[in-house]
Amino acid sequence: EEDSTNSFICLLKKMKEMRLMDKVVEETEETFTERMETFAGHWRDLHARRARLKAHVVTSGTTVKENERLRTQALKKAKEEKEENSKKESELLRARRELESLRKQHQKLTKKLLKYSLFKRFLEEVVENSQFRDIEDIITYYKALVRTRKDLLQSQWWHRQLLEQGKVLQQQVRAENEAVVRQCQRDLEQLKESLAQAQRDMRQW
Repeated sequence: EEDSTNSFICLLKKMKEMRLMDKVVEETEETFTERMETFAGHWRDLHARRARLKAHVVTSGTTVKENERLRTQALKKAKEEKEENSKKESELLRARRELESLRKQHQKLTKKLLKYSLFKRFLEEVVENSQFRDIEDIITYYKALVRTRKDLLQSQWWHRQLLEQGKVLQQQVRAENEAVVRQCQRDLEQLKESLAQAQRDMRQW
């Protein structure tokens, strides 16, 4: 049951990730579309400017020097726009790769969702045949049990620590008492010897 609950919790997380992933995919597709439209607009503007420049050169009747200046400006502008378009193409390619990666993640999460759907049905049956109101109620109860078990294990650990400390203290007290008894026995033996010597001296006197 714990494994099933953990799996369902994982399922809920995966469902949440799926929703976030769908949102990211949708936003990425919108951004991709906007970039494509912007890119197409830049190309149309470029062709329009080139057409206007060509018409201006043909109809203006300017000198060769002016035409050369305009041509140089046009080439410079075309080069800048080409570099800008190349940059946009790179961004577009990166966006496509990101979109493909997101799609793969989406497919992976979808497979996991199908895999864990069994646990969801199991928990729904538990709700139907127990006092729990819903699946969230089961998860809350499970988390409370986990906390209680953790507290119990902690309490048992402290109890073992106190027992070990009590045993060590008891051994220390026992060793000290034995040392005191041995010292008393030695003192008693000395007193007995002193008494016997006193009695011998009294008889001699």
